[in-house]
Amino acid sequence: MTGFRKGVLYAAFAYICWGFLPLYWHLLSFTSPLHILGCRIVFSLVFTVLPLIAIKNKTWIQLLSKNGKSTVAASLALAFNWGLYIWAVNTGHTMDASLGYYMNPLVSILLGLIFLKEKLTPLQWTAFGLAVFGVILKTLFSGVFPVMAVLLALSFGFYGLLKKKNKAGSMESLGAETLAALPIGLAFLLLPPSDIPQLISLSPLRWILLASCGIITAVPLLAFSQGAKFLPLATVGFLQFINPTILFFLGVFVFGETFSIRDLWAFIFIWAAMILYCLSLNPSHSGKCLPLNGNHLE
Repeated sequence: MTGFRKGVLYAAFAYICWGFLPLYWHLLSFTSPLHILGCRIVFSLVFTVLPLIAIKNKTWIQLLSKNGKSTVAASLALAFNWGLYIWAVNTGHTMDASLGYYMNPLVSILLGLIFLKEKLTPLQWTAFGLAVFGVILKTLFSGVFPVMAVLLALSFGFYGLLKKKNKAGSMESLGAETLAALPIGLAFLLLPPSDIPQLISLSPLRWILLASCGIITAVPLLAFSQGAKFLPLATVGFLQFINPTILFFLGVFVFGETFSIRDLWAFIFIWAAMILYCLSLNPSHSGKCLPLNGNHLE
């Protein structure tokens, strides 16, 4: 199997996993989104750091000393993005999450323009304009600005911007970021209004589901990192839309969220923007705005 095919398989697997994450978050709806976020931070740290300790890799600790401010800032952006995403899909807003992750690459381009003085091609300017018009339509039709979608795109866009300063591997970065976010995770689990008796009374099966947050977070991230090594930016840019597309179909056909003809028009402009975005990418742009949906650490 060629390196390109391996890369496509790894990256596609990662994006498919991230796309179906709402099903997992719904399994955890027996507790609050803040409890879920706390568990995700704590167990992601455990699942990530234990292998690093086993192989005596200290890079993740060095990140906090060498790039402490950017690592802490990245951890805050990541925790906010995780928490908002979990809250969105568990409160009937999967469509907003889909819209946010469709917009994410264009937000990353805009942040690169503002903070890194990167230049946009005419196609990218057109794509950004179409996306903005789609958001305006969504606002006019619903009467409400899509705050959740925009915050998801912005928080992950800023996370990607901060990550550009960090050249460490994915596991090392996630270890440092979850360690920096550990006080937040513990606060959500232990401090009011957390219901500690309710958490203690959970069955072993439910605790296994909560502890699996670490695996659910780390495995797709590792697959994405492995795949990105073999792929040009254009391919990664195209594959990343697997995730919000799965979110879209889950929202409409599995969770039964409302999707009107007016919503469709707004999404049509967003989809057109995404098509232009993909057309604007080519291997010679490989140094620009590599999509970082790999929580995407979602």
